[in-house]
Amino acid sequence: MNDNFYFTIGLMSGTSLDGIDLVYVKFDKNNYKNFTILSSETISYTDVWVNKLRSAINFSKTALNKLDLEYGDLLGNEINLFIKKNNINKIDFIASHGHTILHQPDDGITLQIGNGKVISEITKQKVVCDFRTQDVNLGGQGAPLVPIGDELLFSDYQYCVNLGGFANVSFKEKEQRIAFDICPVNIVLNHYVQKLGFTYDDKGEIARTGIVNNELLEKLNSLDFYKKSAPKSLGLEWVQKNIFPIINSLEKDIPTILRTFIEHSAIQIGKIIYKSDAVLITGGGVFNDFLIEKIEFYSEQKNEKTTTALINYKEALIFAFLGVLRVENQVNCLSSVTGAEKDHSSGIIFDR
Repeated sequence: MNDNFYFTIGLMSGTSLDGIDLVYVKFDKNNYKNFTILSSETISYTDVWVNKLRSAINFSKTALNKLDLEYGDLLGNEINLFIKKNNINKIDFIASHGHTILHQPDDGITLQIGNGKVISEITKQKVVCDFRTQDVNLGGQGAPLVPIGDELLFSDYQYCVNLGGFANVSFKEKEQRIAFDICPVNIVLNHYVQKLGFTYDDKGEIARTGIVNNELLEKLNSLDFYKKSAPKSLGLEWVQKNIFPIINSLEKDIPTILRTFIEHSAIQIGKIIYKSDAVLITGGGVFNDFLIEKIEFYSEQKNEKTTTALINYKEALIFAFLGVLRVENQVNCLSSVTGAEKDHSSGIIFDR
């Protein structure tokens, strides 16, 4: 292990199913803000894996256990290819978020597949994983976990927003880090645009052609989740129960659905970051130009541009950082964010 730096690989797979994000990062042990993303890549899922991950919410416990091992095998082999491709020879550990299948924290349930023991055996590396379970067991939401990285790596920004399957936000209020899921974004947009044969709506161009269904917009904006105080988080189960039925009952035209849902998301996000001039927005949704235009309209501010690497890989970077904190046995999960009974150092370590 290097005395001055950590060299770590971070992995993230989001609910939008756009692939596995991998980053190889160098962290200065004396000042974590001095980090460098040395290599990065997104590995797209095959159609078989997309279908498995999308339908796994309905799997039996036995089938989920099998999928956990299979997905760990996939991750381990993809990491080995990433290591070989980038000639990586210094690795202190791998930090893996896995892929969320179940997230019902109010019922004490959260499941991220991607078996850490399997990853460790395949890569011959130490692996840190399963960052959410301990927090849920302590009465927390198990999410979001990224805010500790916002606190320690990106404190120059007033708000940090990620636009992935869901939009989430992190900010400092009264000396405490507050964070929560704002609303669904790509998990809904991608679901409907796929009915037209596209993986995603490139730059939001299809949404631009639609019109706003005002009845649908009003129903979406009236959902009880938006009246709840933080801590709060969202999962696919919530979308299936609360979003899809409303949309399907009120609108059939896909461009109009996309247009209306972008309006909805932008209204919800805009309310949170209203007139702030220090916002860091990352995640795949940043490349949806129409969504960004609408967020800027409702927040009445222009968003600061950042590097493509940070837009694409901030979450994977922060899971690498969560691994650093876990290995150091430092707090990586904030009770002010998740609602857990205490701050804690979360994650299971599998040593080679």
